[in-house]
This record gives sequence, structure tokens and C-alpha cells, in this order.
Amino acid sequence: MTLFAQEMPVIYVEEPGEAPGESALSRRTCPDSGVRIVTPLLPAGLDGAARYAALRALVDDILVQSELKRPVLWHYSPMFRPATRGRKCAAVVYDCMDELANFRFAPPELRIYEHELIAAADVMFTGGHSLFEAKRKFHAAIHAFPSAVDHAHFQVARSLDGDRSTGKPRLGFYGVIDERLDLALLDTLARDRPDWDIEIVGPIAKVSPDDLPRRPNLSYPGRQAYEDLPKWLARWDVALMPFALNESTRFISPTKTPEYLSGGCPVVSTAITDVVRTYGDLEGVRIASAETFADACDAALALKRGPSHAWRDAADALIAASSWRETQRAMRALISRAALDKLEAARPRPTRSRSASPRWDAVVVGAGFAGAVMAERMASDGGKRVLVLDRRPHVAGNAHDRYDAAGILVHDYGPHIFHTNSDDVFAYLSRFTEWRPYEHRVLAEVNGMLVPIPINRTTLNRLYGLDLKTNEEAAAFLATRAEPVARVQTSEDVVVSAVGRELYELFFRGYTRKQWGLDPSELDRSVTARVPTRTSDDDRYFTDTFQAMPAEGYTRMFERMLDHPGIEVRTGTDFKDVQHSLLWDHLVYTGPIDEYFGRRHGRLPYRSLVFRHETLDQERALPTGTVNHPDEATPYTRVSEFKYLTGQSHPQTSVVFEYPSADGDPYYPIPRPENRALLDRYLALAAETPDVSFVGRLASYRYYNMDQVVGQALATWRRLKDVAPAVSRRPERTRVAAAASGTSLSGVAAASS
Repeated sequence: MTLFAQEMPVIYVEEPGEAPGESALSRRTCPDSGVRIVTPLLPAGLDGAARYAALRALVDDILVQSELKRPVLWHYSPMFRPATRGRKCAAVVYDCMDELANFRFAPPELRIYEHELIAAADVMFTGGHSLFEAKRKFHAAIHAFPSAVDHAHFQVARSLDGDRSTGKPRLGFYGVIDERLDLALLDTLARDRPDWDIEIVGPIAKVSPDDLPRRPNLSYPGRQAYEDLPKWLARWDVALMPFALNESTRFISPTKTPEYLSGGCPVVSTAITDVVRTYGDLEGVRIASAETFADACDAALALKRGPSHAWRDAADALIAASSWRETQRAMRALISRAALDKLEAARPRPTRSRSASPRWDAVVVGAGFAGAVMAERMASDGGKRVLVLDRRPHVAGNAHDRYDAAGILVHDYGPHIFHTNSDDVFAYLSRFTEWRPYEHRVLAEVNGMLVPIPINRTTLNRLYGLDLKTNEEAAAFLATRAEPVARVQTSEDVVVSAVGRELYELFFRGYTRKQWGLDPSELDRSVTARVPTRTSDDDRYFTDTFQAMPAEGYTRMFERMLDHPGIEVRTGTDFKDVQHSLLWDHLVYTGPIDEYFGRRHGRLPYRSLVFRHETLDQERALPTGTVNHPDEATPYTRVSEFKYLTGQSHPQTSVVFEYPSADGDPYYPIPRPENRALLDRYLALAAETPDVSFVGRLASYRYYNMDQVVGQALATWRRLKDVAPAVSRRPERTRVAAAASGTSLSGVAAASS
């Protein structure tokens, strides 16, 4: 940022602090660099949406007052993303320095915001090669920039007279003292080499000072100024990098490696991948395990005190090209190119004339998840002309949402809560939506009380008046109630064998009978296996890595997905009515597979739902997002309140009651052996129809979640593309070549949080 500040205004927005009263901004200018540093100050106690709203207002103030018309929005952390959404800018940069989600105490929403930021970024940088390899599949314009070094600054250490009064070898480390350090290794090193002085310099974060090893020859001088680091290097014979090998260090590329070498210190490091990859062949860098670390330090001491400087010359030659100036120039060129591309993409596209009876590369039947993903991939990735048809008057399928008469965002076909463990699926959808982190919680009304479902330790304590405190105690209690089942085949078997008949009858039997129109003993075990039993007090309905709702709703996400010059969408159009008037090379069918083949082998059975929406003149109606009603005497299965899902603030609220039905739109394939046998006959017909892809819940006759449908569609497109890339790719925009010096960037707003 210092180098960028020599060419343009740079405003560095720090992590928010606390204000005693109203939100405010603390400003200062770094005297050495000219970088303007701004710290947002937020009132204590703000969290969630209120915190981001306040931070967003402060970011507005920063950009308005700075008079930067089209700044580069440069993010070091995804946690700042909600504060910069929708800002007009020359380009969005994501400078990914670490896999922050793997750090201790990382907020659960960090992964959600990171994928959203990656999708919004015009260019992305990583702080090392390992991180680049891990992230490259998520962004087309990603570039690795391993640690550079201010060689002249640290080389000063070689000419300084370090304190050698004790005559003992002195070894040191500087950096943040946190979960990335192997504290046990440090303790062993100090214990086994009592005649060495070991100095661990830096602030303590996310570990307790009480957990640090204490030895007479091991000291912690605390945080030191950057300008004083060469003085510390001058004191040391060997520089240490005693990192633990864990998730938080998996992708790090320590800047201190070239800094230590510039200061004339040989380095001993544990086997950090990027250190081994970049510096492992240098004589001045020793890679060691915890068991061999002390011996490696002995060798490094001998090297430092030896007569030859060949090891240092080799290190100097390697890091000569690793200057911050070269890094800044390369980054600037990439940002300038991204800004030009963004301008070009924003230009109006000429409309394409269509013949009266065009031949389509692909026709997609259904504009739900399966159809929309297939259409988008075929158009964007395959350059195909795609026609999308849906018999309903809208896109988004069962996930369709809209604002009702009261102005409340509701889901027409019952609540749809997005959750997935797939990085690929979440990254893909993040191209078309921003996200609102949301963890769904469900209560069940049983015995006149509301208790968490899935069954957890809290459920057991409330139902039975217990005081189970640990997972082990809860597991032992459930074991006393479970009834052994010789062969688990049905949904009843799954539950009774896990929690016993009483809990089965309270929570599962009535609900399942209503939902499926069948007793659990008549259904495949997969139905109730979807709802686990927990011994913890985790009351979240899902435990997936990514749990979030599209910030502007599902329908808006689908509209963006299908907004492509190669896609035409016709809603309110039944494929059966138009199929004989259309020409196509490939058909994607997402409707019921038996319907496509005229139900020649018979009808595949489904369960349906009837929804009763109500708007209530009160702010809240339920204690949580959904309340289940397992009792067979209650005709509906569950009630959901949409404002929990959407986060909308409104004086009224809207709820939906769900009534299972044998008639109506097909929602749930019924998992029974005879239905599977019938499906196999239709799958055999599908195998003989290679020019049709059957994708989605209905076309597969599978009880898929939304993310599974997206994953299936993405996989289907990859197979199609690999087998028959018949259409040459038609890029959505033309890349404009221009020298970096020919583009004017008005300034950089860098955000760290």
C-alpha cells in the first residue's frame, strides 16, 4: 500500500473498534507512506445485521468524503464484504493472504462471505502457491504472489552490532504468537538446549499467556515496531519458524522467511509447504520435524559461525527478484486490466435478431435449480443458444419467492433453507447472489411443550426432567431406550434402533404418516435417516459448512443466473404444447421422468403439499423459524415464519402451514422397493435416449436437497462438455488489451477486518 500511495490516494480501513456513543471514524495519515488510515468505531453491543448496517454507513462516509469516484475496493478479509456490497468501483480485489476460515475462533459466516467476495472480485491474489492451488478453481483471474521482502530494510541487520554480552547462542522468532506456533516444540527446544537463549517476539493472540511454555532461557519481549525488527535480527544467530502443522498453517507462506534471510540469519522451519517449495533447497534454510528441530538448529549455528558466506549469497540471489516494487507493478497491471474488462462488460450489448423458427443448441424444460444451472452453464461455459421453458408463470421452480400484499418476502412453495458442504456448489451459486448467513432451528410440539428437533441433549432433558451434561451421558441414556433391530430396513427400524419406541412415536410416527400417507414401517430407511439424533446440545437443524439464504431472495438469484444473451426464457409454456414446433440439438428435461415417456410403464407415485399462507398483524408469531407438529390429530405437519429466514424487518409477519396431500404438484418421490423397480424401467428408456439429459429431483426420482440438484447439474454439464463440445465457445464479452499505464485508477480503498 505504501507503493500504491506513491501513485494514487490510498485509504486503509482497519478492523472496527468500539465507540463510547454514536458510530464515528478515527482518521490518521501514516507519516512515512502517506497512506490514510481510517478506523470505524461502532457502538458496543452491535452484532449481526445492525453491526453491518452501521459499518456500511461508515464506509459510505469514507468513500464520499475521500472524493474517490471509482476506487479499487481491495479486500484482505471476506468479513468486510457486507459493508462494500453494491459500491460503484473500478474493480474489486480479493487479496487472500491466508485460509482465514481455518484459524481459531473464525466466525462461521466467514466461508459464506468469502465465496460471495470471490464471486464479486474482478481479480484475486493469493499470498502463496499452496493457497493458489486451493483457490484457483473458484476464480478465472487468480494470481499467486508469494511473500516479497523489503531487502534493504532488513539487510541493515548485517551491519548492526547485536548484543553478544552473554556469549550464548541466541535464537529468535518474531510474529504473532497464536495457534500457528508449536508451543510444545518450543518448550522441548528450550529444555534440551538450556545454554541457548530463545526470544519469541510479538503480540499474543487467541492463546492464553498461561499456556505459553516457561523456561529460564525462553523469553517473550512482546510486540515490537517494524522499524526495530532488524535490531532483533542482529541479536540472533539463528531465526526460528517453529510452526505447528495444522489447518491454520496449511496454506501459509510466511513473509518472515525472506526477511530473516535478508537480515543474514539462517532459518530453521518446520515443514510448511510453501517454505519447503520456495526455500527448501537453500543451505541457509533447514527444514526439520519436532524431533529433529534442535539438531537442525545446531547445524544452522555452525553455518552462521562458519567462514563461508556462500549460503547467504545463494539466499540473496533467490530473493533478489522478490521485491515489493515488482509485486506492486504486477498487481497494478492486473487490476488495470480487470478495470478495463469491467468497463467493457458494462457496455450495452446489441440485441440479436431471431428467425421465426430458430434451431436451438439446447432446450431446457424447467426453470428450477436443475434447469437454470444447466442453461447457465451451457450458455456461459459452452457458448450455446439455449431456450428455457417452464409451465409455471415464473422461474425458480419450487424455490420461487415473492413479496406478498403486505410487503413480506415469502416462499410460495414452503420454506427453502439453503445448506451445503460443497465448496463447488456454494462458489457457483455465489456468482449470482449475495448471502445472508442463517442457521435454521426447528422446535417440535410434543406433550404440550416445544423441544428441539433433531432430538438432542436439551430435548431429552426437557422431556424427561433430566440433567444430562455431557455427550456421553446423553448417549448412555439413549442406549437404555434403544431397541435392537436385527436388520435395519425401514424408517421405523432406523429410529427405534437408535432412540427407542417412545421417542419414535412422539416425534416420527405421526409426522411420517401425515407426510407420506404411509406408516414408517412401509418406507425405506432413508426417509427418517435424514433427521439425525444428537447427544450434544447443538440445536441447529443442519450442520453443513455453508448455511445461508440468498440476500435478495431465490427468484432474484435465478433471474441473474438466466440473464445471459444466449438464453431465452419462456414461462407459462408447457413443453408438450410447443415441442413439435421447436428444433434443438440437445434436450435437458427436469420434469417427471415417467411423464416424458408418456407413463408407458405406469405412473411413478409422489406426495404433494398444500400451503396455507397467512399474514398476521404482529411482529413475530413463532419462537423460531419452524415448528413441527408430529401429532396425527393436527392436520398440518409444520408451520414456518419467513422473517426468520429472510431477516426482513417488518411490523407484520407471514407464516405458512403445510398440509401433505396425495394430489397436486409432485414434490416428494416415495421411496419404496416397488417404486424403485418401476424407476429402473424408465432409467433403461433414458439410457436409450442419449440426446436427452434427465436432471433434477423429478427426472431422477430422488429425494434431493437443493445443493444436491445443483451438484448433479454441474456434473451433468461437465460430462456433456467433455463428451461432445459441439459448439465453439462464444465469449460473453471481448477482452480489451491495454497497457497498465494507459488506465487511470482513481485510488485504492483497502479493507481489513
